[in-house]
Amino acid sequence: MEHGSVRDPSSATFCFVDEDHTLANSVRFALNQEYLLYSTVLLIFNIYIPRVSFCGYSIPHPSDAKVNIRVQTTGDPAREVLKDACQNLMMMCQHVRSTLDKAVDDYRRNPTDMDTK
Repeated sequence: MEHGSVRDPSSATFCFVDEDHTLANSVRFALNQEYLLYSTVLLIFNIYIPRVSFCGYSIPHPSDAKVNIRVQTTGDPAREVLKDACQNLMMMCQHVRSTLDKAVDDYRRNPTDMDTK
């Protein structure tokens, strides 16, 4: 559920139900990694500008299974930035999972090689 301002779409609070610190801290991390990439005309260097000016989360009460995540952006709609951050978080999780699966498969194929490393 989104609690935001009609006048300012760059600030909003999102309520995640049936979640805890695990997801909230991961989403907060992903939001802090959101940048816009600007390339110079001569492509000499790139400029990274943060999309998020503030993000944080709170759990209203330990017995409530919900998390409030506050997002304030540098101009983009908060909903879009949160969606992009969640997609990036999914890609990070898929990468970790595939790396782990590959390591487990390698170990199962030849466990003695892994013991010596």
